[in-house]
Amino acid sequence: MDIRQLTRVHEWKWIIPATGKMKVPAVFYANQALLEDMDQKVYEQIVNVTTLPGIVEAAFAMPDAHWGYGFPIGGVAAFDPEQGGVISAGGVGFDIACGVRTLLTGLTAQDINPLQERVADSLFRDIPAGLGSTGDIRLSSAEMDAMLAGGARWAVQQGYGEKEDLEHLEEKGCMAGARPDLVSAQAKKRQRDEMGTLGSGNHYLEVQQVADIYDPEVARVFQIQKGDILVSLHCGSRGLGHQIGSEYLKKMAQTASGYGIDLPDRELACSPIKSPLGQEYLGVMRAAINCAMANRQIITHLTRQTLGRLFPGIKLSLLYDVAHNTCKEEEHIIRGKPKNLFVHRKGATRAFGPGHPSLPPAFQQVGQPVIIGGTMGTSSYILVGTQENMELSLGSACHGAGRSMSRKQASRQWRGVDIIQSLREKGIIVRSVSKKGVAEEAPDAYKDVNQVVDAAEQAHLVRRVLRMKPLVCIKG
Repeated sequence: MDIRQLTRVHEWKWIIPATGKMKVPAVFYANQALLEDMDQKVYEQIVNVTTLPGIVEAAFAMPDAHWGYGFPIGGVAAFDPEQGGVISAGGVGFDIACGVRTLLTGLTAQDINPLQERVADSLFRDIPAGLGSTGDIRLSSAEMDAMLAGGARWAVQQGYGEKEDLEHLEEKGCMAGARPDLVSAQAKKRQRDEMGTLGSGNHYLEVQQVADIYDPEVARVFQIQKGDILVSLHCGSRGLGHQIGSEYLKKMAQTASGYGIDLPDRELACSPIKSPLGQEYLGVMRAAINCAMANRQIITHLTRQTLGRLFPGIKLSLLYDVAHNTCKEEEHIIRGKPKNLFVHRKGATRAFGPGHPSLPPAFQQVGQPVIIGGTMGTSSYILVGTQENMELSLGSACHGAGRSMSRKQASRQWRGVDIIQSLREKGIIVRSVSKKGVAEEAPDAYKDVNQVVDAAEQAHLVRRVLRMKPLVCIKG
């Protein structure tokens, strides 16, 4: 990106002032190196977002921002329904409510190291992964609707986990306002056999070791110590979410002009929040959010079963689960007044500060855990939201390393078998159904997650709590 187009506020904050059709400015939270590494398309896309009806404050780009469909990945924008604000399927993404959850194991490296190969083989056997992967669960029509309405609560009721898990999920595991009856037959068909599966691409299940503690006080609240073994999993709403995204992008593009919306890019297709189509999309998107939470809950149950056989008596408690492809109605203070806004976070994580009423009691004093996935060969982080960030970016943060190279480019440059071998030499065991998929997800195809996290912290969006390094990675 040509940073001469930006106005520097300080080393970690840059803006594009509102000109022309822009209704608000665009704000980048990143340092110069990260900005220069971003594709020029990110600039164009974030400017386009600022032109949408009813946008409030600014359009924000996180340090891991890169080109996406409509919105840049790493993009955040909020819309006021009372000012003609819109909802955009492109501002949510195809993998609706894709997110990360982290489990505490109570194990250390001394427990894992002698069984590292068995752990990898067992998890790979028991957690279905890969493009079009299916599991042992087959949902009837009634069960599908119940899952889409109930989310992780439904999963727990079916025996996939404990009630205590729900306290550490966004919305306590169930997104209100879901409309399973409006979800298409094709979307339901695609999901019928995919519950409890990771999928492909950058989705993973990792066994990780805590390598560094940066904030001992918050780490104690999270009940984590240096050397602890954690398990993190990253996946979303699978075929159902992708189908919903495809269907509503088309519907919104076809009807935008009828609502008087002049789209700067067809991929930014949107509808007024209060319109029939806007309300319809909200209902099906919320059903997809529930699908993603239920999916991660079932995978959690399968992981507990697998590790329980290898480590009798182990109890995997849930630290937190947070999504990064959503649009949620939230109250924010805008120019001193509370407003109900619809906040789009695409490839961006909610990062609420201390005292926010939506947080579990355990985190009220310190803020929300923010889980940042790295790549299969690099670090992941757990951060915590800050009170200051509620004004800086509507309580949002980065979601991972962010791609710096397309999958096609990566697969031309690397061979999966070589990556797997090089990671093994570093003590990281990778299991995947696709060597091509491993090449596409090569660690060097991503930005440096350490730089991304440092930028988010220096911009006061989050504080670092701890860093994890991977030991076992199950990839699609």
